[in-house]
Amino acid sequence: MLALQYVRSVPAYALVRATGGHPSVVTSDLSMLHLGDVLEPGLPGPGWMRVRPNLSGICGSDTAAITGHASLYLDPLTSYPFVPGHEVVGELDDGTRVVVEPALGCLVRGIAPECARCAEGRPGLCENVTEGAVEVGLQTGYCASTGGGWGEVLVAHESQLHAIPERLPDDAAVLVEPLACCIHAALRGAASPHDVVVVQGAGTIGLLTVAAVRLFTPPKRLIAVAKYPFQREQAKRLGADMLVDPDEVFQRVRFATRARRLDGVDRPLLLGGADLTFECTGSARGLNDAVRFTRAGGRVVAVGMPGEERIDWGPIWQRELTVTGAYAYGTEKTGERTFELALQAAPDLALKQLTGPLFSLGDYRDAIAYALHAGRQNAVKVAFDLRDLRA
Repeated sequence: MLALQYVRSVPAYALVRATGGHPSVVTSDLSMLHLGDVLEPGLPGPGWMRVRPNLSGICGSDTAAITGHASLYLDPLTSYPFVPGHEVVGELDDGTRVVVEPALGCLVRGIAPECARCAEGRPGLCENVTEGAVEVGLQTGYCASTGGGWGEVLVAHESQLHAIPERLPDDAAVLVEPLACCIHAALRGAASPHDVVVVQGAGTIGLLTVAAVRLFTPPKRLIAVAKYPFQREQAKRLGADMLVDPDEVFQRVRFATRARRLDGVDRPLLLGGADLTFECTGSARGLNDAVRFTRAGGRVVAVGMPGEERIDWGPIWQRELTVTGAYAYGTEKTGERTFELALQAAPDLALKQLTGPLFSLGDYRDAIAYALHAGRQNAVKVAFDLRDLRA
C-alpha cells in the first residue's frame, strides 16, 4: 500500500534540528518522512478491523515530530517506523464511515485485567503501552503495528471505532478527534460561570477549546488570543467574547479583570488576572505568558503539546498556580465518553469551515510546508485526502 512513513534516523534528526525544522529540509529526501510502498498492517487479533482513511489531518504533534521539536520524553513510548496520522475519518470494509479513537489502552492491547488508569476510563494514560497485541505506542499513528491515517489502510480495534452521523461530512468529521481532546481539556479546567477564561492560541486546538468551553463550561467571559484575521473570525463564531492579539494580551486581560500591570525585565506580569487559562500553543512564550497573566491561586491547563521548553517556574511557585495537563480523552467524570460528546457536538459547529486545503499523499511536501504556516495562510486544519486512491 502507499503510505508516508516516519523512519527513525539519528543523522536525519540532527539535520532537521540544526536547521530549525525548515520546511525545505523536513520535506526533502534527507528528512525522516518518506513516501513509498509499505506492507499493509495485519490484524493483531479478534475484534480488529481494517479502516481505509478518507481524510487524515496534519496535527501539531505530527509537525513537531517531523521538525524535530517533539519532546524526547515520547521516544520510548513510540515504535518505529510508523505511519503518522491519528485524526482519521475513514471507512470499514462494509462501507460504514467511522472516526478512530487513537488511544492504545489495555482493552485494545488485549490485556486483562486492565491497568488502574484504563479501569478509570483513561486509556490515554495506559500503563501497559509497551505490552500486548501491538508494538509500543500511545496512539494509532505512533505505533509500528497499526498503521496510520497517512496510508491507504490502518487497523483498529472495534472499541476504537465510532460511527459517524450521516449529517456530518468527512471534512467536519476529521476534526472529531481534536475536538474530543478539547472537550476533555474543558472538563479538566471546569470553568465556573463566574470565571474569566483565556484561551491562548487559535490554531486547531485553540479554536476547538473555545468551542468546548463555550458548550460545556461557559464562563463569565471567554477571551481568545488569536494572531491572524481568520483565526479571530472563527474564534468569535465559536463563542469567544473578546479577541486579543498576542502582543496585547497583558493589557487586554488587565482591563478585562481590573488587574494591575507591572513591567519586568523580560515580560510583564499582572497582579490579578484570568481565573483560568487554557494554553494551546505549547510554546515557551505561550506558557511563560500564561503563568504571568493568570491570577494568584488560578489554574493553567496545558492543552497544546509542548516540547522541552524553557519555562520560568517562579510565577507558578509564587502565585500558587495549579498547572494541569490535558491529554487525549476517555470516560469523563460525568460517565460520558469524550468521543461521544464530540460526535454529538460536531454537527452544530460547522467544523468544515476549519478544514482545508486538502492534499493528496503524493503532494505531501506541499502539504507539510503549508501546515507549518497554516495560520498566516488563513487555514486551520490541513489534511490529506486519500479518497482518490480508491477511485
